[in-house]
Formats: sequence, C-alpha cells, structure tokens
Amino acid sequence: MGELLLAGTTHYPLLLYTDDFMTSQMERHWKSGLVPEWWLDQRNWPKPMQEEYGPDGRNGPAAAAAHRERLVAGFRKVRDEIDAFDPDFILIWGDDQYENFHEDLVPPFSIYICDKFETQPYHKRRFKPDGGEIFNVWGEDIDHVFTHRGHSEAAKYLTTRLLEMDYPIPYAYKTLHFQGLPHAFLNTLLFLDYDRKGFPYPVIPFHVNCYGSSVVKNRGGSPLQAAADAEPDPPAPSARLCFDIGGATARVLKDSRYRAVLLGSSSWSHAFLVDKHHMLWPDIEADRARFEELRDGKVHLWRDLSIQEIEDAGQQEFLNWVCLGGALSALAFKPRIIDFIQTYIFNSSKCFMMAKAD
Repeated sequence: MGELLLAGTTHYPLLLYTDDFMTSQMERHWKSGLVPEWWLDQRNWPKPMQEEYGPDGRNGPAAAAAHRERLVAGFRKVRDEIDAFDPDFILIWGDDQYENFHEDLVPPFSIYICDKFETQPYHKRRFKPDGGEIFNVWGEDIDHVFTHRGHSEAAKYLTTRLLEMDYPIPYAYKTLHFQGLPHAFLNTLLFLDYDRKGFPYPVIPFHVNCYGSSVVKNRGGSPLQAAADAEPDPPAPSARLCFDIGGATARVLKDSRYRAVLLGSSSWSHAFLVDKHHMLWPDIEADRARFEELRDGKVHLWRDLSIQEIEDAGQQEFLNWVCLGGALSALAFKPRIIDFIQTYIFNSSKCFMMAKAD
C-alpha cells in the first residue's frame, strides 16, 4: 500500500521578485484605461484596500514585506513536512497559462511522463514602468538553469490506471511549446526551496486547463493581453470532473507501492480575472467561503461549483485545489490549515494546508 501526504500552496509569481515590484500587477490594471473613472480615485476603493495600499501607495512596500514573510513561512512549514515524509515523488496539480496549451492542442488535463526538466525562469527579463530592470529576490543569474527530476515510472503507472478507470487522461513524453516546467510547477518548487538548500524530490506535473474560456483568448493571463475581437474559448473542465480525478488519483496511488505527496498549487481568486471589481481586487467573499468549507471539512461542496461561479469569482486556478479536495475526500484526510492570507493589493488570496492519515 502507498503512503500519501497532501499539501496545498500558492505559486504566486511576484514572490520571485523584490518587494518593490509586488504591487505592480494591481497598478498596471488600475492605470490600464479600462477602469471606470469612479474607481480611479483611491478614496472610492474598499476601506481595507485603501489601508493596505496607503495614499499613493506609500504603505505598499511594508505591506509587501509582510505578505512575503507569511508566504515564505508557509512554504517553509510545508517543506519541513515534505522532508520529514521523504517521498518518492511530488505530484503537483497546476494550471497552464498558454505555456504548453496553445492553439494546436488544449486538453482538459495532461500528465507529463518525463525523467528531467530543465528551466530558465529568468530568461525573459522584466522591467518596471520607468524602465528599470526587475531582479529576482535571490540575485540569481538571468541564464541560471534549474534542473528537476521527473518520475516517469510513476507518471506512466498513474496514467495507465486512470485510463483503465475510464478517465481519458492525455499524457506527453515531452513538453510541446515550453522548455522545462511551466510556472505553476516551477514556482512551487522554487518557493519550497526558498532557502536554496536543494530540492531532491522528483516531480510529476499534472496540468489542469484552469483558464478554459480564456486560455488562448487571453494568452492564459490578464484580459489586457486579449485582442479586442477575441472570442471566448471552450470552458475549463468542470469542478465535478476535477474533484473526481483528484479522488481517483489519490486512490490509485494509495493502492500503489509509492510514497507520494499530492500538492494542489494556486492562489485563489485573481484580481485580474474579477470583472465585477474592474480587475483591481480579488473576490474576498468567495475566497472566504472556500476557506470555511476547507476548514470545516466540507470540501465535497467544491464538486458542485459551476464554471459560471468560478469565473465570476476569478477563481479559475482554484480548480487545482478542487483536484486536491477530491483527494482529501477520497482519503478522508482532515485538513490542517497553516495559513490563509487575504489581500486586496497583491492580486490573490493564498492558502497553505497539509493533510495526512491519522
């Protein structure tokens, strides 16, 4: 029988960079020309958002430092438990934002059966509005290559078993468009090794087409990246299917000889996806509802979320956590919350969770 440890994290991209860049995503949307005049005035923002940002952003750096401190603490706690568990591999449910899912193929899911991933996360340089270059928080070289091991044997075993259970799971032996691990997977691993002591565990990337109707239209990101006349794409896989596949994955690996971590990686609602808030702040209320369901052992309710509810709340990436919720439910594990972090100005709410057999 296999032994499993479950975990939930974020893969918040701006944690890669210095604190002075962490409000840039909100500011870019604020100044995009798409925000109604009423909301351009900070005095009309929600009061907690005004306090977090401060007049003309003067509170931003301190808020960023505090946000980083909680995120790093969450990752360190998850890493400590992974080290103590000493798994054969880590399976990560993560989204693809127009990295491997392009016009030529957009599957609902994909498991990558690979032995090694080599990635250069800093190769695409980033610049501030004033032209200054943005550097990663570790000061690592722009051409630095991160190498992570895969576990092709276990990935092939899982894919085979899911297909035998009538889940039509696509798979690939190499990445299609993107060299190495896409950001949802790579960022998770980089943050789990925030202290740069090395990360020896193989990874199995389990891609989820969370962005669905906007994965090609928006190039997997903000509506600012969409052409004016772009039509919506077909939808993401339903929460019901994500939940059931998460549960099936847990049962397959529980019946295996492997010792594995199953990890759902994403922030929750994303400000740049919340149209009703003019892409300025996330859906705090929807995130709070999901958190209370997790805390109270009611993740089965996630299975019934509609795509309309998910998209209205900007919770597209939460489908990664829905897969994790299916695993929680299938194993009857009780979640232990490490932290739940709400924010108005850093794009998204984040949660850290662990669960294992009693």
